[in-house]
Amino acid sequence: MKKLALLCAVSTACAATSAHAQSGPFVDGPIAIAEDTTLDVIVDGMLRYETVSQPDLPVRDADALTFRIRSGAELVSHGFFVLGETEATLAIIDDYNDTIPGNGIEPYSVVPDPENVEVNRLQVGYKSKAGTLTVGRQRIIHDDHRFVGNVGWRQNEQTFDAVRAQGNIGPAALDATYAISQRTIFGIDSPNSHFDGDMILLNGGIDVKIAQVKAFAYLLDYDDEKPARLVYSSQSYGFRAMGTVPIGETFKLDYLASYARQSDYGNNPTSYSADYINGEAGFAIGPVALRGGYELLGSDDGVAAFQTPLATLHKFNGFADLFLSTPANGLQDYYGTAGIKLGDVAVMKGLAANVTYHQFDSDVGGIDYGSEWDAVVSFKVGKIGVLAKYANYQAGNFGTDTEKFWLQAGFSF
Repeated sequence: MKKLALLCAVSTACAATSAHAQSGPFVDGPIAIAEDTTLDVIVDGMLRYETVSQPDLPVRDADALTFRIRSGAELVSHGFFVLGETEATLAIIDDYNDTIPGNGIEPYSVVPDPENVEVNRLQVGYKSKAGTLTVGRQRIIHDDHRFVGNVGWRQNEQTFDAVRAQGNIGPAALDATYAISQRTIFGIDSPNSHFDGDMILLNGGIDVKIAQVKAFAYLLDYDDEKPARLVYSSQSYGFRAMGTVPIGETFKLDYLASYARQSDYGNNPTSYSADYINGEAGFAIGPVALRGGYELLGSDDGVAAFQTPLATLHKFNGFADLFLSTPANGLQDYYGTAGIKLGDVAVMKGLAANVTYHQFDSDVGGIDYGSEWDAVVSFKVGKIGVLAKYANYQAGNFGTDTEKFWLQAGFSF
């Protein structure tokens, strides 16, 4: 009954927010305030209910109802821009472990969405046809988020204090960043609110007719003020290719292939090297899409494994988040997804659903890491995006059985 009441509360709030969004004062897009000068108001909200059950652990089921709002503005004049944005998260129902020490005894499973008020982005820069230069606290996303992302799934976004240059020459593009701080999802009150260091993020490629081909290099050297973070100091070099291959007149096969090599770097006390491999293929027949893939985060004989500490990790290796840090013996993930796009159904616009199965194994040692089923349903009602998501991880010789459910509604102007 408790969960049913919470779901009803979320649904009621969604409906109220939707009505306001369709008749409220907000305007999508920049507003001209002078010659070649615009002001873009930023409003981004998310109401989410999340429950976590881990029956084999000595903790209670977590119930979290949180609301996050990001607000700010961007002023653009003659190519120069200034952007400021705050982020605030409120725990309406806080029966969960938010991972912040000092918040008292929290005998619940983890939901890493602590109450928080902070500066999310504060940046200046210049943009022209040749490229963009951005200085300050900013959002950085490379490709599919596998190596660098904003962890946008969590209520508190990951951003970076950095200098970033992006440029294009014909079909070629280059993205170069030097960052001194990773601002995490754990909130300003957490001892892990940020990790400082020297981070060089390079990503460049070319878009040709048959594929988008990219090369990348990520050099991460964390400061030694937080010793536990030093194991993530690493250098990774690799490439990525994706595209579509026509088969016959009406059938197309989508593909993705990526490889990288990682080794210790900077202050890392452990000497290791490991491989990363990812391959995917998929196709669509009408509204139905099928996709299968394999991802390897390799291990150096169990000494250490390939890590991606700047990634949007929730997007990979199962929504239950059992593999946010790669086990020392590495990880193999065999996965397949089936999805369907139903289009507009009554008030639900763009209704879509998909289900994914993962089988997890170690890279070395022959360890069965278990399996997971994930499912997602999404649609829009007016300007409100609604999403329901479910994850069920069944442990093998790793981790613990974990079941999660989310229901959320979000809007953005």
